[in-house]
Amino acid sequence: MNVPKTYKQFENTLNQNGPDADWPLTLQALWFAANDQWNAAHDIAQDLHTSVGSWIHAHLHRVEGDDFNAGYWYQQAGKPFCNSTLSVEVQELVKAVL
Repeated sequence: MNVPKTYKQFENTLNQNGPDADWPLTLQALWFAANDQWNAAHDIAQDLHTSVGSWIHAHLHRVEGDDFNAGYWYQQAGKPFCNSTLSVEVQELVKAVL
């Protein structure tokens, strides 16, 4: 499988069993996040020591309702606390990674 180049291509993979192992870890984490597999997404995100990894980590803590922890990770990512919907933020994250 090829790495998606657009959000629509990414979205078309969400009915598969999992992300391609050749995808960047950031995209794999987002695939799990978009499929409500929080633990799998978090396991990857906590090992991504980049601003995008911190942004993904922040998003995941927002998903679980831990705004305090999410705020810390947004700060690490250099991003303001996100006020858009979770699905909009996932789209923004995927587009940033692609």
